[in-house]
Amino acid sequence: MNKSIIHFDLDAFFVSCERRMDSRLNNRPVIIGGTGNRGVVTAASYEARKFGVHSAMNMRMAKQLCPEAIYIRGNGSLYGKMSQEVTNILMQELPIVEKSSVDEFYADLTGMDKFFGCYKFAKELRSKIIRETGLPISFGLSVNKTVSKVATGEAKPNNQINVAHGYEKTFLAPLSIKKIPMIGDKTYKTFTLLGIQDVGLVQKMPIERLISVFGKNGRTIWERCNGIDDSPIKPFHERKSISSERTYGIDTFDQVMIKTTILAMAENLAFQLRRGNKLTSTIMVKVRYSDFQTYTKQISIKHTSADHILIPAVTELFDKLYNRRILIRLVGVRFSGLADGHYQIDMFENTKKTVNLYTAMDNIRNKYGDHLVRRAATLGEGSKTIGNQGNPFDGRPPVLLAHRHR
Repeated sequence: MNKSIIHFDLDAFFVSCERRMDSRLNNRPVIIGGTGNRGVVTAASYEARKFGVHSAMNMRMAKQLCPEAIYIRGNGSLYGKMSQEVTNILMQELPIVEKSSVDEFYADLTGMDKFFGCYKFAKELRSKIIRETGLPISFGLSVNKTVSKVATGEAKPNNQINVAHGYEKTFLAPLSIKKIPMIGDKTYKTFTLLGIQDVGLVQKMPIERLISVFGKNGRTIWERCNGIDDSPIKPFHERKSISSERTYGIDTFDQVMIKTTILAMAENLAFQLRRGNKLTSTIMVKVRYSDFQTYTKQISIKHTSADHILIPAVTELFDKLYNRRILIRLVGVRFSGLADGHYQIDMFENTKKTVNLYTAMDNIRNKYGDHLVRRAATLGEGSKTIGNQGNPFDGRPPVLLAHRHR
């Protein structure tokens, strides 16, 4: 029986998430990434790509190419939430799903032709995702992962391609060698020096020639260019940790700003835990200094997802970690040792009022966005906040706090 492997890819995913939250961004050039001079482009809308902007580009260059674009720092937790919406739909409809990244998925539809027709089923599934999430998505369908991924790239934006069995080489032949997965800039440069730029020429080469040039990878390259790939679908498993990092545009000594950053990251990660019905048992804090020396400290705790437990632990770790007294370039927070579960009242420390407060705040965040309700101590990480600030780093449950929604 011939296999039927599908590859889904959410189109300009980060940009699409921002547009779902703010329709004023539709049809306008949008660039997401670090907004400082050291920042890089994380994602760019198709409108911005027309100006030559692409991911991993220096943000300064992007601004020169497309000064009229709307620049957004990005919201990792928002993108994770919307990615999970798509994941849930696929998991409900398909027996095995491989989530290769936040916006890419593979699935094996083999055997569905007997009941639905794989291509018909795939089109209906794509329509359901678009209808229920409001996110544009493309897919490629073929006999293996390589051809399906390439087909998705050719289908974009917001379309689909079915490569019928036996037509893999024909489909791939006219394409640039750069479109084959695993062909990076270095490998492409080597092919260019050999006078090879399209897949069809590689298909005609003896496999021994490629092995002599690229070593053991030569065989894999030859096979993929010929539409051969036996890679299995790897079932999706829940992530084991969540993390957040911030690189400052200018290295800093500012203790208030640094602790504000760490507090904001810890608060947001704790919210992500509660939203995913997860608890953490390990906290790690990372500091990278201006000389690029990086240090970490971590502790183990009882499983929890409560801000007022996690935030003091995070700030205490930072205080122990920050001992060189030189400029800081980057800080990060990671929660690991994740387990399923809800935050529960500790009869010796907490009250039902605290739990109700978290629930109310999380409901607002889920409905209106992660940053609508925040602690006053995170003033430096967003817009103006109203409320009784108190000690910004004591980790007590917020008094709270209404955040201006952008």
